[in-house]
Amino acid sequence: MITCYLRYVIDPYRLEEFETYARMWIPLVEKFGGKHHGYFLPSEGANNIALALFSFPSFAAYETYRVDSMKDSECQAAFHYAAQTRCIVSYERSFFRPVLS
Repeated sequence: MITCYLRYVIDPYRLEEFETYARMWIPLVEKFGGKHHGYFLPSEGANNIALALFSFPSFAAYETYRVDSMKDSECQAAFHYAAQTRCIVSYERSFFRPVLS
């Protein structure tokens, strides 16, 4: 299993738009075989950092999702929404291998 960690720098004045964007992606990741662990929005501390975590059975499955999402109309709508609202300033993506009991 591989877990993708996304750290977003968001526009704090567009938090509502970012939350809409996040709600769009949760079912899309699952549509392509992933397990979404949620988005985590600012509460206390920095008001412009948000996180997301989701897992795929393997890095190869994640790569298939990335390719397929570029051809999917719902995914393209989510990308367009983020660009249109400018709720995301930047993001970084890292991958982790979970240790479970």
